[in-house]
Amino acid sequence: MKALLLHDKNQWQNMKVEDIETPKPGKGEILVQVHAVGLNPVDYKTATNGNPNWSYPHILGLDTAGVVAETGEGVTQWKKGDRVVYHGDLTRKGGYAEYTVATAHTVSRIPDNVSFENAAAIPTAGYTAYQALFRKLPFDQVESILIHGGAGGVGGFGVQLARLASKKVISTASGHNHEYVKSLGADYVIDYREEDVQARVMEMTNGRGVDAVVDAVSRLSATDSLDMLAFMGHIVYIAGAPDFSKVTPFTKVVSYHEIALGAANQSNDERSEKDLAVIGDHMLELMAEGKLDSMLKETISLEEVPSALVRLSERHVKGKMVAKVK
Repeated sequence: MKALLLHDKNQWQNMKVEDIETPKPGKGEILVQVHAVGLNPVDYKTATNGNPNWSYPHILGLDTAGVVAETGEGVTQWKKGDRVVYHGDLTRKGGYAEYTVATAHTVSRIPDNVSFENAAAIPTAGYTAYQALFRKLPFDQVESILIHGGAGGVGGFGVQLARLASKKVISTASGHNHEYVKSLGADYVIDYREEDVQARVMEMTNGRGVDAVVDAVSRLSATDSLDMLAFMGHIVYIAGAPDFSKVTPFTKVVSYHEIALGAANQSNDERSEKDLAVIGDHMLELMAEGKLDSMLKETISLEEVPSALVRLSERHVKGKMVAKVK
């Protein structure tokens, strides 16, 4: 089969499409004929330092959509020809290839009216946002929420999901992306480059602060966000923990929530692994009903992935990019 091969760590910019042996599904696994793969920052970040579980050449690509080509021993819930999408295991070979293997119980079925490309745009960013809102936060107690980076993947899905849940949504974005983020459902968008984000948040909440923050930007951003939380507020962080010492114990009584979506695949907890499929099923249902936008902005070829990952690393990409394989 053809695959985009990573021959050593920190060589992701030089990946080329080459021939490699087609994998076989093991017990509890399915072989997927790949149609589309979503691009994510985790691709170049992990490829830079490598992973001790990898053998080279390695294949990147976590968000894979395609058709079941073969089922392994014990798999009864899937059959050849089923349309599927999933968030892959970071320690295993991924989807930048004509075929790849997935664990059967982590896979979601793609509705007939959802394309492979749109489905592949969801998992890493979408499942992370979903997990942040509906698995970590006591969302029924949240009225207002600050979601950083509304023009990006996690932020964009977070804005949409929070709007569907009828929350007051504040987001941050560069000035030229404000109308786009508002179109996703944000009530207010703050230009983090030109405005004092904390001052604006406090102004929008009448000095109270927000009930929750979702931060997928950085440790520094998460730390700064602590000053924007209301009493009994919650912060969900994805790109690094805030400096907890900034909040005096027994004052604002802030709750902290860490997100590490891919860790489910190494958890040895089948319930957590299966929840990836549950999340995927719900998000695909919302997309099929026209309630959720995949934010797919660009479809590229497998050969164009390395240069596209460079653009991702420079943070010059709005929405989602997907590589079409078949």
